Amino acid sequence: MSSYETMPFHLETERLALCPWEESDAAEFSALLRERGTETYTVERARKGIGELLAATTMTGIALLPVRRRQEGDFIGYCGLIIGRSTLEEPEIAYEFFRRAHGCGYATEAAGAVLGAARATGRRRLWATVGTWNTASLRVLEKHGFARDRVSVEDGGEIAWMTRTLR
Repeated sequence: MSSYETMPFHLETERLALCPWEESDAAEFSALLRERGTETYTVERARKGIGELLAATTMTGIALLPVRRRQEGDFIGYCGLIIGRSTLEEPEIAYEFFRRAHGCGYATEAAGAVLGAARATGRRRLWATVGTWNTASLRVLEKHGFARDRVSVEDGGEIAWMTRTLR
């Protein structure tokens, strides 16, 4: 375990609730991951993934959380902190939403809540890595003060490494 505080796992914004995963989220999580169109994500694979996310949260004190609209109660995506391409000391913010939820400001709203949660852990810096083609995601990060550090090339193409200092 790190010397940082555990991230708050129940976050609310005006329109959204971010709370820990439940096994019952597997079907919707699977549907979201299938929207990528790159692989087949079965419900069983999503259920296993949720188990791995919950185990990682227990070990690290940071979490990737499902996002639901508060009024409707529906699962629309996820947002949170992961180690990803970074470290536990300087984790990455990550988010993904159903296409039907794009363009509504949900990613920006959820990311703001996660930034506050990251600040509460005592961390000083966050990272984000995103495909340079993903202008909407880059815009969300820029709205929250992330700046481009560098670009790397991976199998999937160019990756922008964005960083933000937390105060």
